[in-house]
Amino acid sequence: MPTASRTIEIAAPIESVFAFFTDPGKDPLWRSGVKEMSAEGAPAVGGIVHQVVAGPGGRSIGADIRITEYAAPVRYAFATIAGPVRPVGGYTFTETPAGTSVTFALSADVTGVKKLLMGAAVQRSMDGEMAALDRAKALLES
Repeated sequence: MPTASRTIEIAAPIESVFAFFTDPGKDPLWRSGVKEMSAEGAPAVGGIVHQVVAGPGGRSIGADIRITEYAAPVRYAFATIAGPVRPVGGYTFTETPAGTSVTFALSADVTGVKKLLMGAAVQRSMDGEMAALDRAKALLES
């Protein structure tokens, strides 16, 4: 099963960091694979966020998510409800003397033929999501 997790420290207040990561309009700024991302209304448990990501060959893939946890300013989690692979993930935010610690974790239950055909690509994509945290950090600290 592909999984990825990373913790970074961001020199910004926890409320600002939480607001940034839970605003779908910000994702295309730091996640290079996101083509579209939007939500109607304020984020809440059960809310749907429309997401389109770049797939193989740059083609668009719908990857809408449902918010499964929303506890400002400490926890935000989601489950992908569209697309060929449906990862679950979440962010945990902790106030620190230097700002905010952010832990991001993803996992996808890819088994059988999908594991053989897509497992390595899914893992690379997840690793890319973890690396993208550096762009989010740069934006928040600028």
